[in-house]
Amino acid sequence: MTDLLLGAVLLGNLCVWVTAQAPAMLAPPTLVRFDSVDYKNIVNWTPPTNRKSLHFSVQWKIYGEPEWLDVDGCQRIQRTRCDLSVVTSDPREWYYARVHASSLPSSKSAWALSRRFSPRWDTKISPPVLRLNLTEQGIVVRVKPPRQLVRKMHSSLHYEIYLLDTSGQEEVYTLDCCSKKLSLEKLTHKEKYCLQAQTLIPRQAKRSARSPVQCVTTL
Repeated sequence: MTDLLLGAVLLGNLCVWVTAQAPAMLAPPTLVRFDSVDYKNIVNWTPPTNRKSLHFSVQWKIYGEPEWLDVDGCQRIQRTRCDLSVVTSDPREWYYARVHASSLPSSKSAWALSRRFSPRWDTKISPPVLRLNLTEQGIVVRVKPPRQLVRKMHSSLHYEIYLLDTSGQEEVYTLDCCSKKLSLEKLTHKEKYCLQAQTLIPRQAKRSARSPVQCVTTL
């Protein structure tokens, strides 16, 4: 009987010691998501706690592929975002990302998974910047598209320019990828005109929001 009691005590102490030594499981990050503008594909997430000692590691894979790959520059980082633009650059593919948290000495969380992401369908595109010059003939409009979009989709870009006069009448002009200047002539002198623009990628049925309104008065 004494041996049984002694064995139970020893077993209990062993269980307590093992439990004490086992690292606590961290809660995983939440809201893992791709935020993509002009094909700059950023993964963001929310940390499980506000502890400054937390580190995060990010992996990615192509939809349908079995292997997860580490993202260079996003292993054991303390920030809560990671740029995956290089590894998710093919607009024909679909991608996943996942993130886990870790804390010294050895505790870590389960992986938290993003939703499936398509650069082609999920990225948002930015409007161009308009530069307006007044001449005796009218208004010269120059279009400055987003740099990232030009690098990625130059030949696919089109632009719509909206011209609004004081009566509320709106005219729309279209520029293709290689035309960066539009001359608006035969306008009423000393009249106020307002302009906006949109970026379009017709083959992807994408269009940006309109740019901020800019108004000028003709000479």
